[in-house]
Amino acid sequence: MAIRASCVESLGLRSALIQESAVESGFSFWKQRKVFITGHTGFKGSWLSLWLSELGSDVTGYALDPPTDPSLYVLAKLESRLSSNIADVRDLDSLTRALKRSGAEIVFHLAAQSLVRESYRTPVETFGTNVLGTVNLLEAIRSVNSVRVVVVVSSDKCYENRHLIRGYRETDPLGGYDPYSSSKACVELVASAYRNSFFPPSEYGRHRVAVASARAGNVVGGGDWGEDRLVPDCIRAFHDRRPVRLRNPSAIRPWQFVLEPLHGYIQLAHQLWNGQLEFAESWNFGPDEQDFKTVEWVTQRLCLLWGMEARYEIEARPQPYETTFLRLDCTKARSRLGWTPCWDLERALESAVEWFLAHSRGESALDNNRRAIEGFQAICQVRHENT
Repeated sequence: MAIRASCVESLGLRSALIQESAVESGFSFWKQRKVFITGHTGFKGSWLSLWLSELGSDVTGYALDPPTDPSLYVLAKLESRLSSNIADVRDLDSLTRALKRSGAEIVFHLAAQSLVRESYRTPVETFGTNVLGTVNLLEAIRSVNSVRVVVVVSSDKCYENRHLIRGYRETDPLGGYDPYSSSKACVELVASAYRNSFFPPSEYGRHRVAVASARAGNVVGGGDWGEDRLVPDCIRAFHDRRPVRLRNPSAIRPWQFVLEPLHGYIQLAHQLWNGQLEFAESWNFGPDEQDFKTVEWVTQRLCLLWGMEARYEIEARPQPYETTFLRLDCTKARSRLGWTPCWDLERALESAVEWFLAHSRGESALDNNRRAIEGFQAICQVRHENT
């Protein structure tokens, strides 16, 4: 199957139109904003750092060294585009000093140990990074005067999974069978406790800080080399001309292009900056109903897009427990925030495969990401004009 041309090419839109659209759809808000991003060396953090720097933000990052080699952070040369602090979120003093130096107005907290299977191997480190790291960030924010908006990113796995047919809503109970999922439920509780205790919306005039949390699904996109993640696992197998080994082929996940939840985060932060304090709560950012697909379905699509005898097989060995059915209900974000997905799963998978094929041809990671960002913004603008 031929991969579609980028959104920019298919719509006949150029960079000038992207810049013009930014004014109308809220992207221009980010010009010259001082932004602090934890986890900026990770996959989502790298995409968010690049996107905001492209929009003109003054970005400061705080994270450990990139978790993979290769990494999008290194390949896109992001260190030259922001102020980077390589340090641990479990180090409160270091984190506080970096936050104060940055003069940040808006904080996105993405730093995390983000893998379910790794959490079985390293539960103490998982809880330490995810829970204590969140406590440290919010505690650091209490000691600085510049921060006005905080978006704490958790996960769709923060919910108590009762195998519901419907999507999980923000009001559903938190839970977590495995250490990772439980740690993300704890992150939500920490964010709620700090908001209620130290940053209550009813006393905003005193503290001037709005805190929200965001829950997203399984993101896909170019530049992801993470372990135990479907798309990078497939890409590695394709490159090595060996079959992809699926451990849970019937599991249903809320798959989405990486920029989809990031778009939700920046929309949410923008509204909080504008004083919309009713948005200082938890939010789901997931895909449309038709994009809740099984692991096997996604793998089949990736094999077709890659070609070159790409194939997969199903593992018979018992695996650690992972949720098999997970959906998010994003009615709240759609109706109140005006957020809606811009790319369907098919387009997201095409974009990811094209990115990795371009990388294998030696093309610039930075240019590949810029094309994806421009195309995504173009679609956002079309959606904006039609609503």
